[in-house]
Amino acid sequence: MVEQTPAERVLARSYTSGDGQVRFEVTDLSVVHHANRSVTFTYRIIVVRQRHAEEDWEFTLAWDDKSFIDVLTSPQPDPERLKQLVHLVHALLEEWWDTKGRNRRSARMGRRLC
Repeated sequence: MVEQTPAERVLARSYTSGDGQVRFEVTDLSVVHHANRSVTFTYRIIVVRQRHAEEDWEFTLAWDDKSFIDVLTSPQPDPERLKQLVHLVHALLEEWWDTKGRNRRSARMGRRLC
């Protein structure tokens, strides 16, 4: 197994949405680097919400923004840029969660596991 970079370790941490309503328990994160310098993040998450049963999901995010490749691959990424990257990825994960039921593009990014 390949050791995760510092950025991958931070991206693999569980977190609560900005509004505090949804907890994303990250059970696995795989990061695939492509020859064109794009990246694919595949999350396995348990979504936890009050008064709802937990849901297991797989979420795949194609990341074409090459400006963060240095952050993803560095053994010591700049803390502010790492914070920006994590914020962007989390915002996209939350957007997917909020729109998957009514947006086909979002729906294709995830699949329920149970």
